[in-house]
Amino acid sequence: MLRLTWVQPEDLLGHELRQARQDGREPSAIAARWQAAGGTEAPARAGASAEPASRYLRQLAEDLLDELADLPSRLADDEPTDLARIKARCPAWPSPAPAALTRSALEAAWLGRAVGCLLGKPVEKLPLDAIRQLAKSVGNWPLRTYFTARGVPADLLAAHPWNRRSAPTSLAENIDGMPEDDDLNYPLLNLLLLQRHGRRFTTADVARLWLDELPAGRTFTAERLAYRNLLQGLEPPRTARHRNPFREWIGALIRADVHGWTNPGDPAAAAAQAHRDATLTHTANGVYAAMFTAAVIAQAAATPDVHACLSTGLTVIPPASRLAGAITHAIRLARRHDDFDTVVDELHATHAGHHWVHAIPNTALMAAALTHADGDFTGSLARAVGGGWDTDSNGATTGGIAALLTGAPERLPDHWTAPLKNRLATSVADFNGVGFDTLAHLTHREAARP
Repeated sequence: MLRLTWVQPEDLLGHELRQARQDGREPSAIAARWQAAGGTEAPARAGASAEPASRYLRQLAEDLLDELADLPSRLADDEPTDLARIKARCPAWPSPAPAALTRSALEAAWLGRAVGCLLGKPVEKLPLDAIRQLAKSVGNWPLRTYFTARGVPADLLAAHPWNRRSAPTSLAENIDGMPEDDDLNYPLLNLLLLQRHGRRFTTADVARLWLDELPAGRTFTAERLAYRNLLQGLEPPRTARHRNPFREWIGALIRADVHGWTNPGDPAAAAAQAHRDATLTHTANGVYAAMFTAAVIAQAAATPDVHACLSTGLTVIPPASRLAGAITHAIRLARRHDDFDTVVDELHATHAGHHWVHAIPNTALMAAALTHADGDFTGSLARAVGGGWDTDSNGATTGGIAALLTGAPERLPDHWTAPLKNRLATSVADFNGVGFDTLAHLTHREAARP
């Protein structure tokens, strides 16, 4: 039986109830109606529950999703999605200081993004303790290289199996070039977006590009629901809001790198560009995560100081937002504790109510990792991926930032980059098999366009 993930109304309802509690709405009466009817909570880690709901429960879920959307939020004033209102709440909105970004630095950034993604792929969806046990069992903790099954005790492998789809391509003994992943597909799509529309693209341009070039089966969570909404005739920004409980998850953040790369030294422009992309699929903190990341990357093109870059990222998101508070808290923890495992444990305790793909805890973890490692490439990757949650996405974004700070691919350790063989697999357009040097050239050309 084909059971499409991330779209079943009976599963979306559980996620929306949790999202409502987090974004300042009061869903208890609706939750009680759902439970009384026999409705269940959303799957903890999977994209769909094992069995489909009855027609009655499915219809009820759709009705309740619409009722939840109409509930007022006490956080609405502090967490707007409109760009003008975001800027009005950011008293230190940054001024441009345009910088030059070399093809060499861009190649490092593309490679770093791929390496971090590849490191995190085998342990995606695994709980934090399992990640630690698997790495420690072969003496790879803190993480210094890719995960391996060689030497891992059989009982440990049985208790914590690798990510089913990723292990055949992403364990050290299996790596043969960079396999396809949405964390690389979206930067490719945004490169296409700039090639076709330039930096003045609209959110509608993003939507049309997706329909033309992005297979629906390669989308997940908020992106899959926005895609569905487009096919149902909805237009942005409603595509981000309609029956989409994933609108504050990590999807917009993983699309942000190209916006930073093509606005070196201009974090405000990078953030605004990321906003136009993100609002197809996300709202509020989901959008802020993309803006923060794009601004950090744009600033990294102008200064090698990762701490200054993170501080700049905070200037483009509302300071009273939940994301700003989470990032500030994470950075403070990273400065306070010498042992990063202690930082991670506190972050997991703080954000225990969030789904493992939500943007708030994952962005906080990445900020903590970069802070604690002082921007060092291997150290940043080890902390971001070893900290759990959305491991491949966190590794990708953190790796891209830390690699950009190095300025050149030859400054990245060879044991990380050599297995990629300068080859990326993808289903996006005609990029399959493209080299990271070619991607750097194409990105540099877009960054130089007026």
